[in-house]
Amino acid sequence: MDFGLTEEQAMLQDMARDFAQNEIAPTVEEDEKKDIYNEKIVKKMAELGLFGCIAPEKYGGNEMGHLAATIATMEIAKESPSYGVSFNIQMNAIQSVLLAFGTEEQQKKYIPPLITADAYGCFALTEADTGSDVASMRTTAKEVDDGFILNGSKMWISGVPNATLGIIFAMTDREKKHRGMTAFMVDMKSPGIEQRGITEKLGLHSSPTGEIILEDVKVPKDTVVGNPGDGFKIAMTMLDRTRLSCAARSAGVAEKCFELAKKYANERIQFGQPIINFQMIQDQLARMWCEHEAAKLLVLRAAWIVDNLKKVGGRPTLYISTAKYYGAEAAVMAANEAMKVYASYGYGNEYPIERYYRDAKSYQSVEGTSNIQKVIIARNFIEETRG
Repeated sequence: MDFGLTEEQAMLQDMARDFAQNEIAPTVEEDEKKDIYNEKIVKKMAELGLFGCIAPEKYGGNEMGHLAATIATMEIAKESPSYGVSFNIQMNAIQSVLLAFGTEEQQKKYIPPLITADAYGCFALTEADTGSDVASMRTTAKEVDDGFILNGSKMWISGVPNATLGIIFAMTDREKKHRGMTAFMVDMKSPGIEQRGITEKLGLHSSPTGEIILEDVKVPKDTVVGNPGDGFKIAMTMLDRTRLSCAARSAGVAEKCFELAKKYANERIQFGQPIINFQMIQDQLARMWCEHEAAKLLVLRAAWIVDNLKKVGGRPTLYISTAKYYGAEAAVMAANEAMKVYASYGYGNEYPIERYYRDAKSYQSVEGTSNIQKVIIARNFIEETRG
């Protein structure tokens, strides 16, 4: 889909597509097999300005907006869902939080190196026993005279163990529950922080994921983002932006699976003709087409709404959760159907479809499960009881 894109957005889309096909695709299979996170690729993405879409020019951004970022994310994810995660940890998470809640000093200090990939980001919300129920987190931040002392652990954190900069969420007042959560901008090389990589996972092998151990980590008071107690509000705002990025990646994967299945169906000969001539295959491709096109439209609409909040009003949560839920399901459906089209070849690793199948499953879990997205969506339709 390219209708409605400005000339500048269309050029960005072409640039991202060319980069993905020429710089990422040639080595993606070997990188995935060997769990390689190629920082040179991430630096090249930064040099193209891909991580500067939402930031103002004074910090090195290009101010093209979330729609532009979403378009670029889809194109990168089509070739590598793993490197698509880079948009989240370099831009959608930390930059969006700092632009909405950070001080000017924090913005000046942290946003430029994320845009240039001189710093590698992460956001630490999830814990071993805390997923969607973020208010139950056990990580604490105890206030002392000249700062805070952080203790606890975080699990399934994208960007770890390579992260050099991160937002860490901790409880500063447990009695206040979600109102007692605070966000901190932390140097991930600080004393007391240990990062451990998780290599045993189903997919996204070129996207580092890990655990953070915090043991008496001392941080100054100026690392607090917003005010103490703002952490839950900050986390919800951040998740709107990271879910948008996740939705974009899932739409890219769904489209790529369709393209691969279509190509294979035109080439594979059975009973003397290409299998695309058989109605069963046509049914699969038709459904894959409709699902990925619908997912893409939902994602682009959600991104447009984020860019036009002053005009639209309210929060974009409903539209983002809709795109995130539908995109995740569409990606899994497309990968599953493509596997069927490829049959036994899809089950092997001669073709990349098995990798997309493994990667697609992540979208039903990360940034809030598909079930949680449905809960969020449904809440918008529950009318308050009027007494």
